[in-house]
Amino acid sequence: MPRTKIALACQGGGSQTAFTAGALKALCQAQGRLREEFEFVAISGTSGGAVCATLLWYSFMKGERPVWKRMMDFWQENTAQGPVEHAINRFIVESVRLVNAGMMPTLQLSPSSPMMQSMMEFMTAGQRMGFSDFRGLLEKHIDFAEIASWGPRPQRPVLMLGAANVTSGALAKFVSAHEPIRVEHVLASCAVPNIFPAVPIGGDAYWDGLFSDNPPVEELLRPRSVGEANIPDEIWLIKINPTASRRVPVKPGEIIDRRNQLEGNISLFQQLGHLEFMNDLILADAFRPEFLDRFDIKAPVRIPKSFHTDIAKPYHIPCIEMPVELQDLLDYEGKIDRGSENITMLIAEGEKAAEVFLRERAAAIAASSLGEDQTAGQAESREGDSDPLPLRRWKESPRGSE
Repeated sequence: MPRTKIALACQGGGSQTAFTAGALKALCQAQGRLREEFEFVAISGTSGGAVCATLLWYSFMKGERPVWKRMMDFWQENTAQGPVEHAINRFIVESVRLVNAGMMPTLQLSPSSPMMQSMMEFMTAGQRMGFSDFRGLLEKHIDFAEIASWGPRPQRPVLMLGAANVTSGALAKFVSAHEPIRVEHVLASCAVPNIFPAVPIGGDAYWDGLFSDNPPVEELLRPRSVGEANIPDEIWLIKINPTASRRVPVKPGEIIDRRNQLEGNISLFQQLGHLEFMNDLILADAFRPEFLDRFDIKAPVRIPKSFHTDIAKPYHIPCIEMPVELQDLLDYEGKIDRGSENITMLIAEGEKAAEVFLRERAAAIAASSLGEDQTAGQAESREGDSDPLPLRRWKESPRGSE
């Protein structure tokens, strides 16, 4: 049987995407152990998730082993080192925390203003590039000139980065199969408006992918983006923003934190909701064959639920997310915290969460009435067979009526 095709989707979250790096490392290690069972056909990311996705994709393209080492080297260098860097990091994080709590006044300065740029240069003067120059750090770990020399790369895994066009309002996706990935593409996906100026690309300007797809999910199923041979059977989502909150936010900082979480999940839930609707229609045999042939997918795709309280369906698998106890400890300001203790903890938690996911995913698939040969990627592999879509063997699972 062909290997299960996996698309990885990495949500944004600033420094908290060190969790993503840890999860990706564990998944790559598992893929090495289970090479005969599954393969990565695409990787998408937004903001900090885009950084992790690009570093991993670049290693895949270069055939490096272990494939996750370049990504982990980046995070080690991106982490505050020594007493001075830790002092600067604490000052920035605690200042933002006090401002958001309403305990310290602040000037509303544009990140493009000369005053803001002078302040940042003063604070980081004399510090190493890995701590003070984000663009330089990216270019140190990724040779974008080499990528440009490759041209478009349709090879697996395809890379997809989400951003938002500031002027047109259109959602943007930079796809390695269509064009060489540039440092500006990564910077655009990371351009949080109150921290970084909009990134100019080809006459347009772009902001953080939070306003776009966080992360891109639906487009991972489009042959126009990933290629017909790379339609995934499953979407493995690495999620940073918690879905639920165990308390009602009251303090200004809590309100800002919760609002950021909700905003970061809106586009994700819309995409998952649309895919769930399509899965349900396909499983219900709601389309005439000639009409279904027009679709990008012709069989269900395994995806996570949007909400834990949603009714379980045969195509549902878990996502990779932080345990509730960890979510309760983190806040909005933690997304700019590059302290070594914070980054090391998040990486370790990501590794553990990925191992939990792999066990829970295997259990979910074993209990599902949807066969492993009845998903979208396998349907593409069977194209031309007399029975290319054996969904008639599917029956409603008792779990679906819970």
